This record gives sequence, structure tokens and C-alpha cells, in this order.
Amino acid sequence: MLISHSVDGDTLHVTLHHSVDVKTRAAAVVEIEALVHTHTPGRVTVQVPAGEPTPATLSVVVRAHRMCKSLDIPLSLSGATTAAQRLFSANTT
Repeated sequence: MLISHSVDGDTLHVTLHHSVDVKTRAAAVVEIEALVHTHTPGRVTVQVPAGEPTPATLSVVVRAHRMCKSLDIPLSLSGATTAAQRLFSANTT
């Protein structure tokens, strides 16, 4: 299983259990989009695997952020290294 999720109040928590590669990136984005549209949360958190995320993993999170932003839903990244948090911030502002 690549992705799991839970809902706590108005927050959708998405967990990526493994790093994403170019072969699984599109499926991961589609799954997150479906979860957001199904649960219509007030906010989304995405937990990435420990360690340095792959570029494809960061791409999934950035794409999910853009989709959430278009719906006025804040998305935050958790579990990422400081360097990955900086890359996320640089690509989502």
C-alpha cells in the first residue's frame, strides 16, 4: 500500500508509506485528489517517508498542494527533512 489516510475533524491526514517514483507518481496524485474530493476537508496534511524524499515524492506533494490551493484548502507537509521542507516551501509560494 502506497498511501493511507485518516480523517480527524476537518483534517485529512495522508501518509505516503514509500517514496514515490516516476512510475507511481501519477497514481499517487490521483489518489490524493480523490481523497480530497471525497472527504472535502478543511485542511490536509501529507506525511512523507522518513529520510530525504525522492524528487517524485516532492512532486506529488507539490501537485497536491496546487490542487488544494485551488480549492482554498491549506496543505502542510510533515515528516520531511529541513531541506525537503525548504524545497516544498520554495515550490509552493
